[in-house]
Amino acid sequence: MEAANVYTQDGTVDLQGRPILASKTGRWRACSFLLGYEAFERMAFYGIASNLVNYLTTRLHEDTISSVRNVNNWSGAVWITPIAGAYIADSYIGRFWTFTASSLIYVLGMILLTMAVTVKSLRPTCENGVCNKASSLQISFFYISLYTIAIGAGGTKPNISTFGADQFDSYSIEEKKQKVSFFNWWMFSSFLGALFATLGLVYIQENLGWGLGYGIPTVGLLVSLIVFYVGTSFYRHKVVKSDNLAKDLIQVPITAFKNRNVHCPDDHLELYELDSHYYKSNGKHQVHHTPTFRFLDKAAIKTRSRELPCTVTKVEVAKRVLGLTFIWLVTLIPSTLWAQVNTLFVKQGTTLDRKIGSNFQIPAASLGSFVTLSMLLSVPMYDQYFVPFMRKKTGNPRGITLLQRLGIGFAIQIVAIAVASAVEVKRMRVIREFHITSPKQVVPMNIFWLLPQYSLLGIGDVFNAIGLLEFFYDQSPEEMQSLGTTFFTSGIGLGNFLNSFLVTMIDKITSKGGGKSWIGDNLNDSRLDYYYGFLVIISIVNMGLFLWAASKYVYKSDDTKEVSGGCVQMEAKALDTSPLTI
Repeated sequence: MEAANVYTQDGTVDLQGRPILASKTGRWRACSFLLGYEAFERMAFYGIASNLVNYLTTRLHEDTISSVRNVNNWSGAVWITPIAGAYIADSYIGRFWTFTASSLIYVLGMILLTMAVTVKSLRPTCENGVCNKASSLQISFFYISLYTIAIGAGGTKPNISTFGADQFDSYSIEEKKQKVSFFNWWMFSSFLGALFATLGLVYIQENLGWGLGYGIPTVGLLVSLIVFYVGTSFYRHKVVKSDNLAKDLIQVPITAFKNRNVHCPDDHLELYELDSHYYKSNGKHQVHHTPTFRFLDKAAIKTRSRELPCTVTKVEVAKRVLGLTFIWLVTLIPSTLWAQVNTLFVKQGTTLDRKIGSNFQIPAASLGSFVTLSMLLSVPMYDQYFVPFMRKKTGNPRGITLLQRLGIGFAIQIVAIAVASAVEVKRMRVIREFHITSPKQVVPMNIFWLLPQYSLLGIGDVFNAIGLLEFFYDQSPEEMQSLGTTFFTSGIGLGNFLNSFLVTMIDKITSKGGGKSWIGDNLNDSRLDYYYGFLVIISIVNMGLFLWAASKYVYKSDDTKEVSGGCVQMEAKALDTSPLTI
């Protein structure tokens, strides 16, 4: 146990910038105030995203392609804007204040959205379940509300999870062990919010009113923010240490290009670097030379130019970001697969028999709850059984490496989409058997046929989504961990945009010359199975690219060793791509 008068060892401070005692701050005590916000924020997001495609088609009269594209574009914006929020936090005002300002914008967007579906002049009028065409004002107000939420999410999403991780001191053995489980249980609270959204809010929206369905998470967000600020005295804060991260990252490749014809010394000790005392006195992390991406080392060559070369630390930070970028690129297709959950999976479900008993009809979007239920059941099993078992086999504190975790998740996703394609083939066979032609006709096939594809995606996300969040936080340079987390969020965002692009292009190509679109307004006369099959093919190709990128990746390591010249060099460990033996 740590003594009561010992300060944190990682340089964290209180809100006024003063050193803080380890025993009275941080750890799970501080995180307990954050978990409520994450649950309610995820409830709000999934309460919108899960059923948005239905609102757009039934209330705003958008066609299938337009509604899928607009859902993907909005979801993409929610996941892309964190790049700006993370940059502001890491470079200027820190995670706490960025989150504070952004959370208020988020709540404002939720209030506006609730008004957009509640106030008579702001929503289309409906009679007997049939809505009139929305006016330009109503459509504009609705989308302004949605994108206000996206702007708010830009500052909250990358900072709340990293702020939670900051509550554990990486230099404390006890707290470092607790941090290993942090992202698993952080996502667990996120899944709880998503579960209530897909089970409760979706039903409320379709049966009790959209205003109530959006109003509940709005009130929940406000309450969770109050709870968050009650815990202020327990929080640890990372000091903002970098003035211009973008400038540093851009400077390295530019300088390396200028020195492209200059011979790079074989001994890395001849490269330009500041004294270690400089980093210690300024509270910054010195990053030691690694043998990867050697062409960037030319940025640190000492020349006769008046312009100072980049330091080895700056070069290594750029190398780290470049390595993460390669991994990030191969996460885009898996994110595209996940985009089906809130779009085509939902539209697919609306065509099936959704009755339970004689009176109750399950909302199509509620089947998304099985993604969350699969996660909720799998996370404790992963954390309490799989990790300890594999830890004994591999000696890795995480059980398996981060990239092995991602690879397993990606493989499960491919199986899920293959199953979705097979179920769609079955649905089309039933359609032909019963001579169904109208888009309003219910296919006599139970909606729970879709359950396996939802459940498999949930199990895959325990490896994939949580693994990605932990990977990009853990492997990012110390001063860029909010920005590093945006590799995770932006990958999901671009995956949504990519899905929007794919459905638009597939529709145009397949309907060209009077042909039948694979993704038409009438899903009973479309070929979703072909589209899912197409996704399986590109996913298998992407899996090969992932294995290649993973085999080349070099992990950031906390271990150090002495090398010649008295310098300390980080030990680098390449991914073990050998098969797991159990």
